[in-house]
Amino acid sequence: MRRKWAWVALAAVFALIVAACGDDEGETTTSAVETTTTAAEETTTTAAEETTTTAAEETTTTAAEEPFTIGMILVGPQNDHGWSQAHYDAGVYLQEQLGVELIVLDKVNTADRPETTVDQVVTQMVDEGADLIFATSDDMKDGILLGAEQHPEVPMIWSSGDSAWPEAGEAYRPDLANLGNTMGRMEYGKMMAGCAAALTSETGKLGYLGPLINAETLRLASSVYLGAKYCWENIRGAEDPLSFRVDWIGFWFYIPGFSTDPTLVANDFFDSGIDVVISGIDTTEGLVVAGQRAAAGEAVWAIPYDYRGACDEAPEVCLGVPYFNWGPAYKRIVESVMAGTFEASFEWFGPDWADLNNVDTSGIGFINGPALSAENATLLDGFIAGLADGSINLFTGPLNYQDGTPFLADGEVASDVQIWFMEQLLEGMEGASSAG
Repeated sequence: MRRKWAWVALAAVFALIVAACGDDEGETTTSAVETTTTAAEETTTTAAEETTTTAAEETTTTAAEEPFTIGMILVGPQNDHGWSQAHYDAGVYLQEQLGVELIVLDKVNTADRPETTVDQVVTQMVDEGADLIFATSDDMKDGILLGAEQHPEVPMIWSSGDSAWPEAGEAYRPDLANLGNTMGRMEYGKMMAGCAAALTSETGKLGYLGPLINAETLRLASSVYLGAKYCWENIRGAEDPLSFRVDWIGFWFYIPGFSTDPTLVANDFFDSGIDVVISGIDTTEGLVVAGQRAAAGEAVWAIPYDYRGACDEAPEVCLGVPYFNWGPAYKRIVESVMAGTFEASFEWFGPDWADLNNVDTSGIGFINGPALSAENATLLDGFIAGLADGSINLFTGPLNYQDGTPFLADGEVASDVQIWFMEQLLEGMEGASSAG
């Protein structure tokens, strides 16, 4: 099953056999752990056509190709209106664009599936015919590394990982020639979210609903702060300092008994005088709570994360949503495997600045929410234009970490390595920089 597309070259050899067997019906594969979905039925063979030649009678057919199969491992529910749904929707996009078959298992985490490991899921998907596997969470590091070791013949992608990046230091795994990485430059989207929040806030107090603490979440929370601070000071012209508080729930989404309830955290934010909550978790509790409080007469707003349709949960308080569009990157990867040109590489893709919300070209987008005023939407557009042309680069020093140690010297522009491996929140942010 590993290189099914290569069998097309042998079609002529089996022409008579295919003609004798007749047309094949497309099938939907059922996993032992989850039902797979497919975009379309498998292409059937054409009827054999007879042609007369001077030598002999010859039968020709078009051989049926087995569908290219993708395995996708999700950390949360595939309909979470957040991170996992964004990946799942990319799988559906691949079905529509390339006609692939999709095997999906969601909620692969130690709390929801304590007896299931990522490497076990990898093996099951390989046994079911997966030609390419996507492990879609930073949380899957150990399992996907082991799965790649166990199945070196199968191309795999660890989304948000850095195992194929030489600059990653000890995390770099050149021995895993079948494991690549892809991630979006959500730092830009988070800066847009911070700007929208700062332009809207009536109290100058913002809250960031964070998941767990690692380098990824530190740099994303810091990006929100940088965008908010810039727009508060430079566009809005506010003289009072901006308050920016980060509370972490301990995981990517709420699991009772395992993480803090984000509904409680969001309510605590609003009770403290914060009037805009920006979410960094995979699900939409911050937005839902804001909608409930606004319905009771409070002037509060929220910004969800990950998924372009997230505002639908409470549009009346939604200022916008920064979201991942994994489809274009995943399509490039699938096409490389199909063409036999796949190489395990690290990709950190960005927005299509010419068309930020183009589903076919832009890896990162931002959709203005119904609650963002027309005036602030225009101001936000100007900020985005500055990010696009490079006239606004917020990862420029002087910037210090939260404890006062230098992050970037005066005038220093951060490298990708410095941003990727941020060690703390930034000076001016309130909240923990380590789990300890």
